[in-house]
Amino acid sequence: MKGQNDSSVAEFILLGFSHLPELRVHMFRVFLVIYLVTLTGNATIVTVIFLDRSLHIPMYLFLQNLSVVEASFSTAIMPEMLVVLSSEKATISFGRCFAQMYFILLFGVTECFLLGAMAFDRFAAICHPLSYPVIMNKRVFMKLVTFSWVSGIMVATVQTTWVFSFPFCGPRKINHISCETPAVLELACADTFLFEVYAFTGTILVVLVPFLLILLSYTRILFAILRMPSTTGRQKAFSTCASHLTSVILFYGTACMTYLQPKSRLSPDTKKLMSLAYSLLTPLLNPLIYSLRNKEMKRAVVKVWQRKVALHTI
Repeated sequence: MKGQNDSSVAEFILLGFSHLPELRVHMFRVFLVIYLVTLTGNATIVTVIFLDRSLHIPMYLFLQNLSVVEASFSTAIMPEMLVVLSSEKATISFGRCFAQMYFILLFGVTECFLLGAMAFDRFAAICHPLSYPVIMNKRVFMKLVTFSWVSGIMVATVQTTWVFSFPFCGPRKINHISCETPAVLELACADTFLFEVYAFTGTILVVLVPFLLILLSYTRILFAILRMPSTTGRQKAFSTCASHLTSVILFYGTACMTYLQPKSRLSPDTKKLMSLAYSLLTPLLNPLIYSLRNKEMKRAVVKVWQRKVALHTI
């Protein structure tokens, strides 16, 4: 493959699932439905928490931020993927590819830290209920949320700028569903060793550290649950923890496998499936996990709906 310094690259070709032409129409329909349900679910959470002042506490405000991130993360990937599925040869401009990678990193990193903050919030509420208002006061909440968003912005700015500073080689075909770092990096025809060291270190700090803190928090929570005298209370708490951990493991596990080895030997199809896990399934499942299993959220949804119906009947 002949290398060339193509800092003036006009566009890339996103291959997506072009090797499965017989399934593209069905995949387009399924992914479109999932995307619309994801947007509806997360938008409902954001709106209900905004309108119901009784939910203006850290637990639900963290959830509101997470829903914004989930909807935005899915939007950074899904529309472009739907275009790829509906086109014979889907191209993406250099600028759009840069922007897509930037927002994938921004929302992905922000979600990592938000999930960690949410686990800490639950740990403080369950393990230290009497001192919870002091531990998780408004100032601490704002610091955790701000840190999550600022970290996402910083990592996205540094990593995206670095990746697109490399010269690119060959036919510029990105064998992936989006302009994620590992897929674009495969087209670079320069020494990327230093970047790979940075990416590995960054993944440890951004993904594994929050993940380990979440596991530690939930280990302490589970021990606290086991000491609860009520069997019903233990079952309810275990159910909530299991649901959240399932979501966390799905998101962190696939993200680690993708970003710990930017140039891994995994097959392109395996990488695409892993990407779908944290860009499609996690944003879809989180509204179900955090809302439908929560009595306060269900009560707030009914309250907002009744208020809306009342306004229309006036």
